[in-house]
Amino acid sequence: MTKKIGHHLIFEGAELVGKSWLMAQVYDFLENKYNKNKVVLDGCHWFNSDVGIFGTNWGRPCITKYLEILEIMKEKNILFEKFHLSDIVYNRLHQKKELNYQRVEQKLKKLQTKIILCKISEDENIIKKRIADRLKLCPHYERILRNPKWYIKQQREYLKEIKKTNLPYLIINMTKIPNNNAEKVLKWIGEL
Repeated sequence: MTKKIGHHLIFEGAELVGKSWLMAQVYDFLENKYNKNKVVLDGCHWFNSDVGIFGTNWGRPCITKYLEILEIMKEKNILFEKFHLSDIVYNRLHQKKELNYQRVEQKLKKLQTKIILCKISEDENIIKKRIADRLKLCPHYERILRNPKWYIKQQREYLKEIKKTNLPYLIINMTKIPNNNAEKVLKWIGEL
């Protein structure tokens, strides 16, 4: 008997768009619904995949290992914060290198993976507010801080890249936080 595959979701998008905020809401719903014991949070698993990996030589090997983890845990609900689209965009913007992840997408498709692409308005004042909020939470972010135009450029690259994917995807506008976008995601994946 084949076990049911869990929800496998990749949250993509430029820096500062609100991926973590949205993920926290989706995670909380899935973890609570599918938790099997009250000692371990086993209803959903969240991997923050970036942390200085994408756009470097470590991107592809780490994505390969994350795919292995996804295969091992395929019955579980898994959320990834950034994945192959981020490696493509970061390599394009930082290294002027183009990457091909068609094989990775084939494996992700077999594992019924979906992408949620978060975006925000291209209003520079909104981006400046997000920068201020990020610096309050994570002062170390100042070391890689860019001007608002750079984040707009980054977002445009994600929007171009999502159109090339073979995976199901949903684009979510995260300009306003708080919002009810978690409901949109949960409906899209058949949970509401």
